[in-house]
Amino acid sequence: MAARKNLPPFHWRRGVLHAEEIALPDLAERVGTPFYCYAAGALQTAWHAMAEALERALPAHPKLICYSLKANSNLALIRLFGREGAGADIVSGGELARALKAKIPPRRIVFSGVGKTVEEMDAALAAGIHMFNVESPAELERLRGRAKALARRAPIALRLNPDIDARTHEKITTGRAENKFGMDGRTLHELARRAHAAAELDLVGLDLHIGSQIMTRAPFDAAFGELVQHARALTSEGMPIARLDVGGGLGIAYDKPTRAPDWRGYAALLARHVKGLPCQLIFEPGRALVARAGLLVGRVLEQKRNGRKQFLIVDASMNELMRPTLYDADHHMEAVVRRRAPAPPRRWDIVGPICESGDFLARGRRLSAPAAGELLAIFDVGAYGAALGSHYNSRPLAPEVLVQGDKFFLVRHRTALHKLWHNESVPPFLRARATR
Repeated sequence: MAARKNLPPFHWRRGVLHAEEIALPDLAERVGTPFYCYAAGALQTAWHAMAEALERALPAHPKLICYSLKANSNLALIRLFGREGAGADIVSGGELARALKAKIPPRRIVFSGVGKTVEEMDAALAAGIHMFNVESPAELERLRGRAKALARRAPIALRLNPDIDARTHEKITTGRAENKFGMDGRTLHELARRAHAAAELDLVGLDLHIGSQIMTRAPFDAAFGELVQHARALTSEGMPIARLDVGGGLGIAYDKPTRAPDWRGYAALLARHVKGLPCQLIFEPGRALVARAGLLVGRVLEQKRNGRKQFLIVDASMNELMRPTLYDADHHMEAVVRRRAPAPPRRWDIVGPICESGDFLARGRRLSAPAAGELLAIFDVGAYGAALGSHYNSRPLAPEVLVQGDKFFLVRHRTALHKLWHNESVPPFLRARATR
């Protein structure tokens, strides 16, 4: 059964929060807590909103949308987007392996990121990916050497660092001069000439990505303008730029759960810059496609008071959702089952079981708190939620569930305890019985 039309992917029915057609308390009984829940309909809706906006504004340009695996690398989500026509933006050999396992064609894979190893380069060259986004002179020479050794020709784009402040959190800005990513314009032109002359390299494009969770158009406007300026200059020098990778970064309003990313405004802005420039356009969306489609559901263990502080202790932690600790992120939260007579709202620090004071999901949150044993839903966690999960304190990774209509699929199992040490071993000298 498909999800009911005109309903958001997560909605209340008779006071109970549902994912499409499934009540979340029923899922909690089946898979335990904490768990991640993704709505397939929300993922498909986000994809089509982006694809249609780009096609409407940029009909003359061939386009490749490469889903950014770092946002959420679950195989089921990658496969879902792949079936819609997506490629993959990868930043590691592991992500390359995931993309290929999820049946993404190599011709739709773009390898971004600093610090690519020779083993990763070899794997990507052997697979025949669409292109490498080269970040530095040293990387260019390393890739050139590997292409020569394997008798391959490596398609490359050079990553521009435009020194533009994306006006986002300092830990996710990537386009300023002090960031580790890309290169300045002068270096880019020097490398373009070197790559153009190298038999092992095929200079096909330019690339940039100025950061994540960008909420205004001005940084994109400045970045697109500079990228196109360099593309036109190189083309005029006899180095035609056939591909422009404009990265990702479009954010979502975490405080306004019903507001969708402004793909129309973004696409119209880009169209003004690339008008008359014959090239393929490559996009690397992550958060804007998956964030809204995910919930984290935890169970309240107890309410506790220390001095003036009131704590709501839940079984979800920074192991499951690192974003509040890492980025000061603020996620909407509500009880999964609404009481007829809820407790008066009070301010709570919502915390998990990890032995760190930094283990919190919210601080000072005004909330009609669920009682011990009740469920709490944390919204908009489809991006950088499960992907940042860890086994710290030897806690199992939370399961991930994909819901489609009235069916659910366990797309990642909770880690079994004996699997926590499956890649560890005890050396022989420690296996003998200890003597006193």
